[in-house]
Amino acid sequence: MHAHFKIYKPFGYLSQFITNQQKQKKTKMLGELGDFPEGTMAIGRLDKDSEGLLLLTTNGKLSKLITAGKIEKEYVAQVDGEITSEAIDNLQKGVEISINGKKYLTANCKCSLLDSAPGFPERGRAIRSERHGPTSWISITLTEGKFRQVRKMTAAVGFPTLRLVRVRIGNEKLDNMQPGEVQQKLLFDI
Repeated sequence: MHAHFKIYKPFGYLSQFITNQQKQKKTKMLGELGDFPEGTMAIGRLDKDSEGLLLLTTNGKLSKLITAGKIEKEYVAQVDGEITSEAIDNLQKGVEISINGKKYLTANCKCSLLDSAPGFPERGRAIRSERHGPTSWISITLTEGKFRQVRKMTAAVGFPTLRLVRVRIGNEKLDNMQPGEVQQKLLFDI
């Protein structure tokens, strides 16, 4: 019987499970958030600076199915500056980024400006002071998931990401979870 979990990965954690002997001194790992069975793995990843919905499982086949590129992943990003409609159009059509030193054109995606800041819990470490200028919040929905893709995409259109929160994978949503919260699931609603 496989185990499945839905978690809110906090800022500063790596999406990895490593034993104490392999662990670097100050690096926080997913295993610190709960008592997970042996063989638990993250389905996809969120980098150390990103936060939000992460699914965990002991079923490698399920992990491969979800990361194969057909399941939508929705992110909410706070970007530097007042993003333009032109930048949002470019994000939707695909932009050129670098993956492992090679040029890569991202697939079409859904992107929209949010009317107001989402009500995410405050992050332990401040993003930046308001005196540094305005920011915008956007929603980006992708089916692909290259390393730091959303961050690279927003930077490519001139609006670097300041905060990135994944809010949905398929039909599974972050909802009102709090950073570090873990929910055990019988099945995922993908």
